[in-house]
Amino acid sequence: MTAYAIAHLRPTDPHPEIFEYIEKIQATLDPFGGRFLVHGEEVEVEEGNWPGTVVVLAFPDMAQARGWYASPAYQEILPLRTKHIEGDVVLVPGVPDGYDPARTAAKLRAAAAE
Repeated sequence: MTAYAIAHLRPTDPHPEIFEYIEKIQATLDPFGGRFLVHGEEVEVEEGNWPGTVVVLAFPDMAQARGWYASPAYQEILPLRTKHIEGDVVLVPGVPDGYDPARTAAKLRAAAAE
């Protein structure tokens, strides 16, 4: 099942190390089947407050997403970003084919009634 790495990155001034990070990140993704779905585009805020931008990466599964984030290659370049951009990063599994949110609602309703 596809898994995702999602980053909410806050606005910052450009720094040469950020450019270096962007130049090097794809090589860290390739061994884990990672690919960009969203990268640095302006967000359209419909609810709440969202300063900054979003990055979404897709991986074949959670094991590959975890492997990428923990890999020596990614950990080596990570400080190039974290020293200059504040943000939050999460890894999250996707839903399986045929996912039905009504079934999830029924499970939540049953659990709440207990």
